[in-house]
Amino acid sequence: MDDCDDRHTDGHLLLDRDMMKQNAIIRVENLNIGYDGKVIMKNLSFDIPKGDIFIIMGGSGCGKSTLLRTLTGLIPAQAGRILIRDTDFINACSKDKLDIMKHSGILYQSGALFSSMTLAENVALPLQQYTSYSRDRISQIVSFKLALVGLCGYEDYYPSEISGGMRKRAGLARALALDPEIVYFDEPSAGLDPVSSKNLDDLILEINKTLGTTIIVVTHELASIFTIAKNSIFLDKTIRTISAKGNPRELLKNPPNQQVYEFLTRGEPNEKGTK
Repeated sequence: MDDCDDRHTDGHLLLDRDMMKQNAIIRVENLNIGYDGKVIMKNLSFDIPKGDIFIIMGGSGCGKSTLLRTLTGLIPAQAGRILIRDTDFINACSKDKLDIMKHSGILYQSGALFSSMTLAENVALPLQQYTSYSRDRISQIVSFKLALVGLCGYEDYYPSEISGGMRKRAGLARALALDPEIVYFDEPSAGLDPVSSKNLDDLILEINKTLGTTIIVVTHELASIFTIAKNSIFLDKTIRTISAKGNPRELLKNPPNQQVYEFLTRGEPNEKGTK
């Protein structure tokens, strides 16, 4: 490739990055994350475009879930900024922070449903807390959200009466109750069989396509990463920061470092045909 081609390629890369920044619903700048003053990851900077399916990936213990909890305000940042819709989430007043959180949904690993409440009651809870809708209106929304995730007719079931995959979908229905702009997923495939995991991936893609929801997923599952991701970051615990950004399929074609290559090729057969 000659110098003109280099300039042409670099120009397109710069243009793509500028467009991502302009369209970013979340912008993270020089973020340090950790617990009790101990920094797990440092100098994290990345943009999440509106309507993206964004993967936070990396090996076990690299800080993926810690980053997600920091982005959602469940634990404080050690340093840096998180801009959500151009609002400084870390330093926002209580009212602005609550407004941001009301426009966000979270699906936890276990689904985090209240065991003593039916699926309908679980999904209705945020609507009862944060809206002034009538009981009939809430009931209509609950039925719609459960139907959206394939649980029509299960309104009166308790979490213990359904499968793990169904509990995840019920948790997603609750996360979608307030029509959030952003939905966070913490290891959504954890504990699921391959078929249930694929069904959940398909559901994530459908919600992103039909509702335009920005979706942020913490996962190390390669099948899910290659199926749903539009963009990603790789948290590298050897250097305690991000070592790769971009579409995972592109990162696999042109791995920027050995850690990313090994992560994205786990389970592939070697030259002798063994794993």
